[in-house]
Amino acid sequence: MATADETAAPTSNASPQSGTNVVVIGAGPAGLTAAYQLSKQGITTQIFESDSIVGGISRTVERDGWRFDIGGHRFFTKVKSVDDLWFEILGADEFLQRPRMSRLLYRGKLYDYPLKPVNALRNLGPIEATRCVASYGWAKVHPPKDTSNLEGFYISMFGRRLYEHFFRRYNEKVWGVPTSQLSADFGAQRVKGMSLMTAVADAMTPKKIKQRRSKGAQVTSLIESFNYPKYGPGQMWERCAELVVERGSELHYRSKVVAIHHADGAARSVTVETDGERTTFDCSHVISSMPFRTLVESLDPAPPAEVLAAAQGLSYRDFMTVALVVPQQYSFPDNWIYIHDPGVKVGRIQNFGSWSPYLVKEGRTCLGLEFFVNEGDDMWTKSDEDLIEQAKREIQQLGLADASRVEAGYVVRMPKAYPVYDEYYQQNVAVLREWIAQHAPNIMPTGRNGMHKYNNQDHSMLTAMLSVENILGAHHDVWTVNVESEYHEEQVGSEASAGTGGTGRDAPILPRDAIEAAADARRAGS
Repeated sequence: MATADETAAPTSNASPQSGTNVVVIGAGPAGLTAAYQLSKQGITTQIFESDSIVGGISRTVERDGWRFDIGGHRFFTKVKSVDDLWFEILGADEFLQRPRMSRLLYRGKLYDYPLKPVNALRNLGPIEATRCVASYGWAKVHPPKDTSNLEGFYISMFGRRLYEHFFRRYNEKVWGVPTSQLSADFGAQRVKGMSLMTAVADAMTPKKIKQRRSKGAQVTSLIESFNYPKYGPGQMWERCAELVVERGSELHYRSKVVAIHHADGAARSVTVETDGERTTFDCSHVISSMPFRTLVESLDPAPPAEVLAAAQGLSYRDFMTVALVVPQQYSFPDNWIYIHDPGVKVGRIQNFGSWSPYLVKEGRTCLGLEFFVNEGDDMWTKSDEDLIEQAKREIQQLGLADASRVEAGYVVRMPKAYPVYDEYYQQNVAVLREWIAQHAPNIMPTGRNGMHKYNNQDHSMLTAMLSVENILGAHHDVWTVNVESEYHEEQVGSEASAGTGGTGRDAPILPRDAIEAAADARRAGS
């Protein structure tokens, strides 16, 4: 069975069957990786992208000569075949080695991230630090009754006061529901093995003693640096698109797949709408990174009502970036800063100049304020002008820049950025998988939205690579490429040097009633 490690790296030497005619839906990391891998076998593809730009959420947006990332993408992976492919496509000269740095901003002070309790307690001051330690002790003696939810889990790990300071608000901004209704799995992945007292003891232990203790042990640490394309992640996918087109594939922009026609146990053709005109393309295989829900709804003939209901049960969280151009004096060394202050809606702020000097212009930088939203809510429907003004107010309120010094602003909306894990999603995905496997197994869902899995681009690429292997004659179960128990940027013992281990990341399970209640509250507020 395929897992996201070295054992799952594409290895097949099989030749494609005659009449291979592949349609690729979506020109993000998964779709373009599939097209690229097929092109190396002499197989051309028809690629349909509904947008006017490649890269999906891994795109780099360019406005007036400024380039900015959507969400931030560190090019780090534990899968050597994916890492090799990055350099094969783009070339080593186009990558920068960048330092990894992220912090939290809370009540005007910056805190290390991942959270370091000694640093946090020092910034909070002696009185609040004492209260936090007492709260931690109370939680150890009287742990929460329910630690299966994110709130209970974090309180049991750090005490209620540190939880309220550093864990509650950001997670609620991202997912739009209370942390008491989020699964604990998401938090456990990020603070695995960490506790307040062990962190304090570790900070007080001399370095030489720690080195002796760790010799031969499995020591976990976050990566300190990562690769990054000079002109942003979109540079990778812009180059990949150029290569596949040079090799004979056709890339169709603003082309929406409206129907996938199937008969006799296989997909036979795909109908695409471009500029109001519809065209049908025959296919032997379909590699799809379009949202899984939309894929199933496009099937012709339509699946039974219960299958369509499962598709409609899948939901998404949307995302927007408001990029502000400011003088260099407002730069900071972090890739991004997490915003825990409850008085602002922004959840995270990127400094694109810290990602790459090629993204910004001399004497200035570009700060990307990230808002986690739902398509159609009051934030999503605001005008760009109003969003830019709100971003200027919030960045000044946070003390990160003077609103009057903002030179320009740009807004990018990204629908369906995050597949939502409600308590029914696994059951719904299983229904869709089973129906496609029985009625059209030559349809191959890949990538984040294509498989409804909250993952990184290396995970998405690997699912595409293995799908191509299957077209060439292999028999990988692509669905077993899954998230790992450790955070994807951790390196553990020999795994760090060997480059093995899983990939991707987990996300909290959101209760369906909580999602609907939050949506009702947003509608009432608007």
